[in-house]
Amino acid sequence: MDEGRKGDTWPKVLRFNYEKYGISRKAMRYKHYGIWLAYTWKDYYLDVKYLTLGLSALGFVPGDTLLIVGDNAPQWYGAELAAQAGHGASLGVDPDLTPAEIAHIAESGRARFAVVQDQEQVDKLLEVRSRLPRLLKIIYWTYKGLAHYDDDMLMGYGEVLELGKSYEAEHPGLFEKNVEIGKADDVCALVCTSGTTGSPRTAVHTHGTIRAGADHLLRLHPWKEHDNVVPLLPPAWITGQWSAVGCHLLSGCTLNFAEEPETAQRDTREIGPTIAWHGARLWERQAAGLQARISDVDALTRLVFRVLMPIGYRMADLRREGKEPHRVLKLLFTLADAVLFRRIRATLGLQDARICYSTGALLSPEAARLYHTLGVPLKSLYFTTEGGVLTNVAANGFPGQTGSSPEDGSGVRITDAGEIVSRSPGMFAGYYEDPQATAAALKDGWFHSGDRGLIGDDGAVHFLDRTGSVVALSTGDTLAPQAVESRLRFSPYIRDAWVLAGPQSAYASAVIVIDYRTVSKWAGQRRIAHRTCAELCQRPEVYALVGREIDRVNRSLPPGGRVKRYVHLHREFDPDEGELTRTGNLRRAVLEERYRGIIDAIYAGKAEAAVVDAGRQDDRVEARETRVAIASAGETTS
Repeated sequence: MDEGRKGDTWPKVLRFNYEKYGISRKAMRYKHYGIWLAYTWKDYYLDVKYLTLGLSALGFVPGDTLLIVGDNAPQWYGAELAAQAGHGASLGVDPDLTPAEIAHIAESGRARFAVVQDQEQVDKLLEVRSRLPRLLKIIYWTYKGLAHYDDDMLMGYGEVLELGKSYEAEHPGLFEKNVEIGKADDVCALVCTSGTTGSPRTAVHTHGTIRAGADHLLRLHPWKEHDNVVPLLPPAWITGQWSAVGCHLLSGCTLNFAEEPETAQRDTREIGPTIAWHGARLWERQAAGLQARISDVDALTRLVFRVLMPIGYRMADLRREGKEPHRVLKLLFTLADAVLFRRIRATLGLQDARICYSTGALLSPEAARLYHTLGVPLKSLYFTTEGGVLTNVAANGFPGQTGSSPEDGSGVRITDAGEIVSRSPGMFAGYYEDPQATAAALKDGWFHSGDRGLIGDDGAVHFLDRTGSVVALSTGDTLAPQAVESRLRFSPYIRDAWVLAGPQSAYASAVIVIDYRTVSKWAGQRRIAHRTCAELCQRPEVYALVGREIDRVNRSLPPGGRVKRYVHLHREFDPDEGELTRTGNLRRAVLEERYRGIIDAIYAGKAEAAVVDAGRQDDRVEARETRVAIASAGETTS
């Protein structure tokens, strides 16, 4: 009965939750100076109400865009729903973006108002205000450091709420009327794509399209009002729109916000979320860190791992194959869980997790197997910002495997070129003010994803890589770089990897970024002297260490598709330099241009390459050259 009464827009669902729960249930919790503070459904509703009215008093009108910049906080969500209640749209961006990047997104989205977190984000917008002629007001919710600012464009979040209360006295019932007349096909959010293949595009979504994605996830694995969720990223991307906004509102569960990004893991352990939703790279990094800790424990603990982990692996393998484990194995797994696995889940903050999703990049099979071994119900989602949640999650949850869902009108097929195309109720309405790009992506009602994939005998869709990234090697084998990269990142010694085929698609090679913390500790135990990451990564012992990890991955690949040569980059890939998207995915075109010297040296058979880091005039850093060694993988030399 409740489902029909909730309404077809997010402000209507919020109103329903306010009327149902009021102050009796927490909509959110946030940590402030080490103390968890409650934010009830009444708090949520009234903040949205008075922020909506305050924005209206400042000149926000239907059709306007509200830019939101900041880390996770109740005000982020209040701002989004306030924009929607005022019949406008939210436009969320990553708080780590540079001023120029924010300006580009804000202007392309025609933002007239901005709600930001703090002084840092205020300064960014003020720096580029000349490029934002439409921007009227910057509203901030953290006041620290802003008391001395004297600028008519700036206004505190609390002052806007007070303005809204005064505006209500002059316009009684306006907010309630605006909420009531909202419709499912109203535009509610402009959502940026990840920008893997170029500059991020802005996808237009309505209440109906985002609701379809959230409903789809709730059909797969229902969320309950007693669930706890700790979203680590703000809902600037589509996954956050479905989960932290949509599923949260529809289920009435509680969102919990860490005090700082640096305290997220500790705060997550305190909460013990029942639902965990992270990008594949975070899951892989966590798995790699776990392996590093395992190798560093005392002899007795290592013995416990050697005895009990095979039991978990056997159980995970049987579940993946859809087979029923023997009664004895079940008993042994129960013992292993009580002695070891439960403790590991607690250190990861997953002791109570019942729904776990991996999103974004392809998750390595090794990482997925490890989590299932530990009893973590991790499943991979295949989706796109434009196409929505395209497929169901496979029952076994292993990466790259998802089953289609025709029951909601969705469809998935593979073109002759191997591209995944789809249609679903959650499909976007188009790219914002870009009809040409929209026409190229939407053809005859089908969204062309630009992803390569196949449909297996089990009816599951197997994601391979971006179409432009899949390479037909000269050996006749096919190289899907993401699959190899994800397996390399499973190593505790490898933080990132970029796999490429080189000129004429000769053979696979890899540019490796070592995990400095883990490798430095390993080197210290062996008295390998070093002062910096750039120095350590070039040591022959470290090349041998990474070479063994590459050999491990090569054994799982067809002979023609194995990594033959590799190089250690002297620094991490940098999103501020455009080498990574803000979600951590590689921007291959940028990498190929920037490290052309390395590529040429690898495929010319040279033993080393020169890398030139460009200087920056603003902080007087001069360009400098670094020489990096090129090695051959032992398993691939023939």
